Amino acid sequence: MTIDRRRLIRASGLGAAAALAAPLASITNAQATPALDAGKPGSPVNGADVAAANKWNIFAGRKVGVITNPTGVLANLRSIVDDMADKGVNVGAVFGPEHGFRGTAQDGASEGTSVDPRTGITVYDSYGAEVADYAGYFKASGVDTICFDIQDVGARFYTYIWTMWGAMQAASQTGAKFVVLDRPNPVGGQARGPVLQGGFESGVGRLGIALQHGMTVGELAKYFNAVHLPAAGLKPIKDLEIVAVRGWRREMTGPDNRAAWILPSPNMPTPETATLHPGTALFEATNMSEGRGTTRPFELIGAPYVDYRWAEALNSKRLSGVTFREAYFQPTLSKNQGLVCGGVQVHITDPARVEALEVGTHMLVEAKRLYPGFDWRGDGGRWMGLLSGSARFAEQLDAGTDAATIIGSWRSELGQFVRDTREYLLYNGRR
Repeated sequence: MTIDRRRLIRASGLGAAAALAAPLASITNAQATPALDAGKPGSPVNGADVAAANKWNIFAGRKVGVITNPTGVLANLRSIVDDMADKGVNVGAVFGPEHGFRGTAQDGASEGTSVDPRTGITVYDSYGAEVADYAGYFKASGVDTICFDIQDVGARFYTYIWTMWGAMQAASQTGAKFVVLDRPNPVGGQARGPVLQGGFESGVGRLGIALQHGMTVGELAKYFNAVHLPAAGLKPIKDLEIVAVRGWRREMTGPDNRAAWILPSPNMPTPETATLHPGTALFEATNMSEGRGTTRPFELIGAPYVDYRWAEALNSKRLSGVTFREAYFQPTLSKNQGLVCGGVQVHITDPARVEALEVGTHMLVEAKRLYPGFDWRGDGGRWMGLLSGSARFAEQLDAGTDAATIIGSWRSELGQFVRDTREYLLYNGRR
């Protein structure tokens, strides 16, 4: 998933965050909740299933606006909007993010505003919406409570968390209640990578968080509410409620987090894609294909000028949790469309050991070293700056800096981010 290419970059204009003494969100963890069917035994129970098992009482007497997409489903794979509407919840509006409520649009696109034929509820196109747009939608639809339920994939440049941030700002301004139906982070609860620096805010990163942030959307909502709303000159949302996941720990990764994987976006087909995405998505900033237009986006990476040497060089690194297969493919869309690309398919051998940013950094360094044809996508590395969070990564790569030095360059800022966010975490396990 990428920034809206029609509107290009929209900066948030926030200054440095000032932390508050304590989070203001309340946490619902299914007190007196009946037994839930959440797929195989021992799998986590998502916040939506917790709320549904309590007969959606969290929305009693409220008029609700729901921000969701095809991932907003119960354990039986039924849309939360369909279930709410059938169970008597007063759903006044749905707000569709990038790719849309029903998920029919490609990257950088949405479904537009329309009436949902199944429920008769107005679906507002909120992709790329500014805070004033959200506030206007809330007023026009008459909703007094906003419900957010979308499966994130744990990378700062995946736009759904910024949809939530925009809606939270509007909720602060309008006094709306804000409810997050939480879901596991499929790449786990460990933070990795560089932190977004001032001046590089955009639609793929509004606030100073780590590239692989290691938080659930509920945890991010607590953090945004306590720290970043005040930094933006807004009051924290008084009535912020997180319906927590039951049975999830930070070290849990991949498909074991759920009964079934639903594509959060068209180019996120598998849990393996999500695992690699924080690192291999950096190839969006280059003239190499990141696999869009194949059945394995972000796993197949290559270009017409790449040969067998790349796979050999990468396998010699013996990177944790992955191996590289020499591969050839022909993208049907996006960069290098219709051209035969040489490259690699990244195969995951142990999801728990994969360090996506380490993998992506080594891949970029070796591609730059081996192939004179390697280049930025035509913007001098600006897109890499927005994806990575500063000019540093592109400058280091251009200078021929080795992968270990690049990876080590963000250690200090990452450590500070981990310390700053610790008090807003809801789930136990390694951080």
